[in-house]
Amino acid sequence: MTIPNRLVAALGAGFLAFALLSGWSAPAIGLHLVVGLAALAITFGFFSAGWMGGGDAKLVAATALWLGPGPDLMRYTVLASIFGGILTALLLVVRLVLSPTTGFASADRLLDRASGIPYGVALGAAGMVVFLEADWSIPLRALLGGS
Repeated sequence: MTIPNRLVAALGAGFLAFALLSGWSAPAIGLHLVVGLAALAITFGFFSAGWMGGGDAKLVAATALWLGPGPDLMRYTVLASIFGGILTALLLVVRLVLSPTTGFASADRLLDRASGIPYGVALGAAGMVVFLEADWSIPLRALLGGS
């Protein structure tokens, strides 16, 4: 349950490349950077309190960098909470039914009650939903073959 630093760095670099190639103004890019840094500060506090993992904190910040201020960021936080709650509930139920003796290390780690919840799955899913529905992603979706 580790979110690699290179993934978070790629998301940050990808945002900067996208914004520059799309002709965003310096103030618009700066505003997104401020939102990303604010998200990092908040989630770092959550990490320090033991409420979330460090990788999750960095992933939230990288996603906030892309989304910037506004309704997309709010939608992301709400969806991440909903998806995370569903993931947590399902995993807790599965952990009651199954024991960590499957022989597959990753499955056994997920089934271990002492293990955490892989919240990065919920964060990633929420980010993809919001990103694909955001107005500014329409040209990118067209490039990727979507409508």
